[in-house]
Amino acid sequence: MATTSDIRNGLCIRYNHDIYKIIEFLHVKPGKGPAFVRTKLKSVTTGKVIDNTFSAGHKIEDVRVETHKFQFLYNDGEFYHFMNTEDYTQIRLLEAALDRPELMKEGEVVTVLINTEDNLPLSVEMPASVILEVTATEPGVKGNTATNATKPATVETGAEVNVPLFINEGDKIKIETEKGTYKERIKE
Repeated sequence: MATTSDIRNGLCIRYNHDIYKIIEFLHVKPGKGPAFVRTKLKSVTTGKVIDNTFSAGHKIEDVRVETHKFQFLYNDGEFYHFMNTEDYTQIRLLEAALDRPELMKEGEVVTVLINTEDNLPLSVEMPASVILEVTATEPGVKGNTATNATKPATVETGAEVNVPLFINEGDKIKIETEKGTYKERIKE
């Protein structure tokens, strides 16, 4: 059993007959009244995100997890197939278990959280950023750079990302996976 002081991003807990991963938290100590922890929880089975507030010192049931490196192989609609990079065993996960499946290209190495009680995969953690090639975007208009104007661009995985006007088709860009936003252009 853990308490609210043990809460951190990525911690998996059992709550309301389901397993949730903490994706955001904030310890709040108001001037009046008891302290509490405001959390954002993501269900590892359905992918649904809920907000919850725990009072300080509240007991929470944490779930022991192991992390393993897996390589993304392919997806066949609803299932995404991965291979363990150590022993080459393969697993398949539903799209709901993935945070940003649209930013994952074949061969990408991700971290998979596995429940130690039943050895079932819980969720997939993407790297902090991915490098993808722009496959389609409108050409930028010269002289329209006074403001931080952006335009939509489609990357090689099919995801759409807003990029600055100077980005062209064929450019490689770094995308922050947590928010799905453009970070920088990669020079070759």
